[in-house]
Amino acid sequence: MKDHESTHFGFKKIPIREKAGKVAEVFHSVATKYDLMNDVMSLGSHRLMKQLTVEHTSARKGHKILDLAGGTGDLTARLSPIVGESGQVILCDINESMLSRGRDRLIDQGIINNVSYLQADAENLPFPDDYFNSITIAFGLRNITRKEKALDSMLRVLKPGGRLVILEFSKPQNDVVKSAYKKFSDFWPKIGKTLADDEDSYQYLVDSIEMHPDQETLKKMMLDSGFTKCEYHNLLNGITAIHTGRKAWIEKD
Repeated sequence: MKDHESTHFGFKKIPIREKAGKVAEVFHSVATKYDLMNDVMSLGSHRLMKQLTVEHTSARKGHKILDLAGGTGDLTARLSPIVGESGQVILCDINESMLSRGRDRLIDQGIINNVSYLQADAENLPFPDDYFNSITIAFGLRNITRKEKALDSMLRVLKPGGRLVILEFSKPQNDVVKSAYKKFSDFWPKIGKTLADDEDSYQYLVDSIEMHPDQETLKKMMLDSGFTKCEYHNLLNGITAIHTGRKAWIEKD
């Protein structure tokens, strides 16, 4: 994919070189109200979804885990006590405002001993090959410009047998649910205007959900990148889904 080609920013088509900057502007704007808006837009259900995401990692004491696009640190807060002092969780986000917000929240909760922070691009992860036992990415994949490149990068830094766990908005499987969810999500920009004085950023978030690949398409993308045992589990009839994949073990001669 060349820089002169186009991509989607919500429903808009823009030059591919511009997307990262525009997404950054959105998350700089929403960072301070991000947790409040998550609670409002999901009616609190995002907390259970994130707990289920953590359970799918099969994290254990001593594991190294990358919380990618980790934002304000919800998954890191859950993973840190699981991996213990002998383990490590790296909270990684491309957006400085979100990363700073996450760091402050975790420090306030006393979560400091086994957590580190890194501002980095998911498409070019600055870690050695075969480094992490698990990678999580919650509600972040749809904002990445070159999703296939990011999946390739995640696969490279996972250890053989390691797990990728993606929590993301997806496509409802029932027409009644789809219609009700569409009506509800149409209010999000207005809620954003009221609570965060930012209608445009939340309109982008709604549009980006509409443009995100459906369950089967994302599963195929993961398989095409080289992940094995790819599955997905619909939540709330497919409004969101948890996708899992493994890095294959290397067969010894």
